[in-house]
Amino acid sequence: MESATNISSIYQRPSELLQRLIRFDTTNPPGNEAECISFINGLLTKAGIETTILARIPERPNLIARLRGQGNISPLLLYGHVDVVTTVNQKLQNPPFEGKLIDDFVWGRGALDMKGGIAMMLASFLRAKAEGLNLPGDVVLVIVSDEETGGDFGSKYLVENHSDLFEGIRYAIGEFGGFTFYIGKRRFYPIMVGEKQICWMRATIRGPGGHGSIPVRGGAMARLSRLLQKLDKNRLPVHITRVASLFFKTVALSLGGLKGLIFAQLTNPLLTNRLLNLLGERGRLFDPLLHNTVSATILHGSEQINVIPSEISVEIDGRLLPGYHPDDMIAELHQLIGSDIELEVIRFDPGPVEPDMGLFDTLADILRKADPDGIPIPLLLSGVTDGRFFSRLGIQTYGFLPMPLPEDLNFSQTIHGANERIPVEALDFGASAIYELLQRYKG
Repeated sequence: MESATNISSIYQRPSELLQRLIRFDTTNPPGNEAECISFINGLLTKAGIETTILARIPERPNLIARLRGQGNISPLLLYGHVDVVTTVNQKLQNPPFEGKLIDDFVWGRGALDMKGGIAMMLASFLRAKAEGLNLPGDVVLVIVSDEETGGDFGSKYLVENHSDLFEGIRYAIGEFGGFTFYIGKRRFYPIMVGEKQICWMRATIRGPGGHGSIPVRGGAMARLSRLLQKLDKNRLPVHITRVASLFFKTVALSLGGLKGLIFAQLTNPLLTNRLLNLLGERGRLFDPLLHNTVSATILHGSEQINVIPSEISVEIDGRLLPGYHPDDMIAELHQLIGSDIELEVIRFDPGPVEPDMGLFDTLADILRKADPDGIPIPLLLSGVTDGRFFSRLGIQTYGFLPMPLPEDLNFSQTIHGANERIPVEALDFGASAIYELLQRYKG
């Protein structure tokens, strides 16, 4: 049986915290986050921290904890999710829910997204309590369910039904940013200050149907093929947002030379697409920062092999840049695929248009102090986070889960991947950085 001392000092061991969190299978769907949330709640209450559990349904709870400050400044929000994506059909090097420690890496689903981040936040939060940190304002820790499938049971539920818990909060720390990525010999730390917007759509294609024994030429299937080819071969128009412009200009200045010139010209709409092609795989990662994007993901057609469908629908994962709206997406798509295909918006989650950069310099300075060779840069996230819901309350989220990663560990391929893992050193680094933020936060 583990001693009470080990439990009370677990904040000093973020990697052990992460191992324990990974061992809860919170694959979403269905989620089943209750046991994991209960474990976290136990750690917090044993440390003497007040907590509240709120849930739309009992199996999908959310935890809110608060460290009381002097009330001189606005509270700071730390939040994250404990649900994870599936590992089905992935070739796993290690079991996904054992949280194994191998060669100074913690392995398992959620190591990067985002139980690793939860471990960092918990460690800094518990440390602040244990060391009696003198806080000028409250610090609020929120652990939610259901981020991976839309947030309806998590952050969205809290924002729509318990907004009073977030009164006065201006800034929040969440996913995703602070991980290292390398260009040339330079090491960058992107801090997420903005994110794209969900704009899921359905395209409906119609044509003559019939019996499968009598082929139809130019029917709905053929039109579907042409639609998918157009989406595959073409980009939507270039748009340069403020955050993307800051990102590429910072990279360009840091690199200098020919590489710097290439990155500087990415924000020139006349050259953007050509340079993205020139950059290859790296360009594929930057592409969504400069365009509204669409990915065809789900098809619905005939339910019988001998029936030629007269109607086919394809569901499209659309992502809008900040400041753009579904009408913009529809107009850009019609320009590409023609006006005779019906387009319908099936979900739109708006996000903030312009970021509040008031906390950026503090976060950047924390990273520079921890890693003098690192270069903090503002990031526009190509995906979405729960930040879109908290933005409705006027809260600016910064993706700030600092983690120096080996150059050969591809973050974008490892997150949600078969061999998800994080260095122990990165967990310690992130927990220390977040704790320093608690020390330095001025509201």
